[in-house]
Amino acid sequence: MISVVIPMYNEEAAIADELRGLRQTLDATGWPYEIIVVDDGSTDRSAEIVRGFDGVRLIQHPYNRGTGAARTTGIQAAQGEIVVMIDADGTYPHQAIPALVAEIEKGSCMAIGARKRESGTVRWLRAPTKWFIRQLASYLTATRIPDLNSGLRVMRRDLALRYLHILPTTHSWVGTITIAFLSDGYPVTWIPIDYYPRKGKSSFHPIADTYNYLSLVIRSVMYFNPLKVFLPVTLILLVTAAAKLIRDIIYYRGFYVPGVTLMLVLTAIQVGAIGLLADLIVKRGRN
Repeated sequence: MISVVIPMYNEEAAIADELRGLRQTLDATGWPYEIIVVDDGSTDRSAEIVRGFDGVRLIQHPYNRGTGAARTTGIQAAQGEIVVMIDADGTYPHQAIPALVAEIEKGSCMAIGARKRESGTVRWLRAPTKWFIRQLASYLTATRIPDLNSGLRVMRRDLALRYLHILPTTHSWVGTITIAFLSDGYPVTWIPIDYYPRKGKSSFHPIADTYNYLSLVIRSVMYFNPLKVFLPVTLILLVTAAAKLIRDIIYYRGFYVPGVTLMLVLTAIQVGAIGLLADLIVKRGRN
């Protein structure tokens, strides 16, 4: 069975069209499926509209907990072995779902719709910031990541359940679970998709959610492979200390180690030791 999870918050302008389009796409596949809409405390007519669709399961949070919390609720309630996630704002092409599911059937553990362009509010800030975060995540996971935060993805439910305890309640949920799968070596596939203008108002906050994305990328990799963070810092400190030591020897015309240079060396040793200890704790804790 395929379980489609739709997190929703104040999407009265888009949810009806989204559900109709989803049904049309899924009915054409012949798969057994269920549609679960998780209403994250909407204050408009979104929930009322969903109730008008027979066969659509509506789960409601008593208050707004965050889109990540809605996704977690949906996965916990899903009955299918494969979970499809798509946003309720009409920005993602539901016609791409069969191709994404086919990637799971071929052996991928997660298939993600990679958006061909960036859209949304404050694009001048979002585009370069997301590019930087995506490059950082690509380095930390040693994987080229075309789209880290896409809201259209398909995944194996049994694997997703393993990471619910580390997933945030915010927009960063999708990026965190992507990094989790990659860090543990599960195959992830990306398929290029179109990205449409959203209907209604976005709940994305350009400053707060960008900060959450950045911090959660680093935190997630720290959870799986802390040396990816500590080792570069250690090397930078050692190289800086070595360069300063050479400069000091030339400047003072003799071997001389000022306090600042010594502090850089000791700091590098301490950071490296903390990194090795963190790596040992992670490996023992995950065995």
